[in-house]
Amino acid sequence: MSKYILIGGAWPYANGSLHIGHIAALLPGDVIARYHRAIGNKVVYVSGSDCHGTPVTIRAIQEHKTPKEISDQYHDEFDTVFQKLGFRYDLYGKTSSDSHKKFVTDFHQTLYQSQYVYEKTIPQVYCNHCMTFLTDRNVIGTCPDCGAAARGDQCDGCGTVLEAGNLLHPKCQICGENAVYRETTHLYIAISRLEEELRNFLEKHPHWRKNAIAFTRRYIEEGLRDRAITRDLNWGIEVPFEGYEDKKIYIWAENVLGYLSMSYEVCKEKGYDFNELWGEQAKHYYIHGKDNIPFHTIILPSLLLAHGGPYRLPDEIISSEYLTLEGRKISTSQNWAIWAKDIVDRYDTDSLRYFFIANGPEKRDTDFSWHEYFNNHNSELLGAYGNFVSRTLIFVQKYFEGLIPTGILEEEIKDRLQNLYINIGDKIDQGNLKDALNEVFDFIRLTNKYYDTWEPWKTRNDDISQCKQTIYTCVQIIANLAVVLSPFLPISSEKLSDWLNLSDQWELQSVPEGYTIPEIGHLFERLDKKMIEEELSKLK
Repeated sequence: MSKYILIGGAWPYANGSLHIGHIAALLPGDVIARYHRAIGNKVVYVSGSDCHGTPVTIRAIQEHKTPKEISDQYHDEFDTVFQKLGFRYDLYGKTSSDSHKKFVTDFHQTLYQSQYVYEKTIPQVYCNHCMTFLTDRNVIGTCPDCGAAARGDQCDGCGTVLEAGNLLHPKCQICGENAVYRETTHLYIAISRLEEELRNFLEKHPHWRKNAIAFTRRYIEEGLRDRAITRDLNWGIEVPFEGYEDKKIYIWAENVLGYLSMSYEVCKEKGYDFNELWGEQAKHYYIHGKDNIPFHTIILPSLLLAHGGPYRLPDEIISSEYLTLEGRKISTSQNWAIWAKDIVDRYDTDSLRYFFIANGPEKRDTDFSWHEYFNNHNSELLGAYGNFVSRTLIFVQKYFEGLIPTGILEEEIKDRLQNLYINIGDKIDQGNLKDALNEVFDFIRLTNKYYDTWEPWKTRNDDISQCKQTIYTCVQIIANLAVVLSPFLPISSEKLSDWLNLSDQWELQSVPEGYTIPEIGHLFERLDKKMIEEELSKLK
């Protein structure tokens, strides 16, 4: 029986181009979505561009454009990048869409009636030079906890979630002038009163990744803070509350609701039951980097609990660590980055997907180096997998006139293939994608040994029946590799599926004897190592 699966990819800020760190963090969502579709579940895979908020406003000021022009520009760029990387969202939307605004407005109207929302007058950071209240991300200063330079919403040095009023020596990020404090009134959500529910929520998920458990536990132990859900802004969603006509809903209190608003639209389009998708029998995955953990384990659950609606809390927190670049932290301000829009145009989709999963920051920080990328592509993707496929299928075309020879799939190999489906499926379901991909490639190396051991290039002359048996077996292995690798390497798997007439279901595949293989090409091309220096020079 099919099950409802929600997969939510984090919402990138639509104020600048994506880099490879974003790819590494978000790619697991597409792998998990493809697997659940293959086993017959009702999948709703959503994300979108975070179009409101200070980062967009700052970029708009810098480029003398409107926030909508900036956010639409980057939204279109993000959408193109994800498509080129093979991401198959059911809906990649944006927080500036009418459907999102309406859903958020309705959600907040109900939220404001709960016991967890109250008004509070506070001193908020104000810039006399810019003549405006500053959002937390527009304030820079010193973290009161660790002493590092920090923004008003979060310290990247120690990970503490902040409010601008807590920063020491606050300054306006827009103009650089010292900031002052002025009183203003806002709506607050009483997260502190949800401590017991959030503790219970955390304890029910001991299998989360270590970073998700550690970060969430620390936020709770340090004392949960109530947070403003409105702000003095010009760009954002209107506050549906009398007396707040000059304010907007705070970005963090509406962007995470995009998982609900986008999934609602998908359910309408596909005829799915939205209440079942968010009900007790569903399963939810949230895909993001570790800096977004509190927004998915504290903020989103708090909003859902305070609202009181029948909304499911997160199940799986797929929170990656950091990806560095050539041994250094990626820095967009210093232009030490590889931009997603550039790399997707220069390199094979499956090649990129393979590297960012096999070498990605799944459970620890990892590094992207051009030498490592080229070596991985040529030795593993091309040398192990691509080579096994090519020499088998070309052998069929050259010596058997393109017809699959007669043979029997040995029980031992059949059992190994069936176990491969089970093992890889379980690992993907649990978010252990690196282990899953490594297991498949361990099997690929064994199949290459099988091919070499039986030497079909020799047995075609002195033992044709054994030659046919070897090639038949290898073709069956290739057919099943195409399916178990389809969540990871969808483009090459689709080629093989077309060549061998395979189904897209997560089950044992069989290519019958006598089937004619059409004219085929190579799955992958060798990367010329001379290009490494060219890529490194672009960084320098």
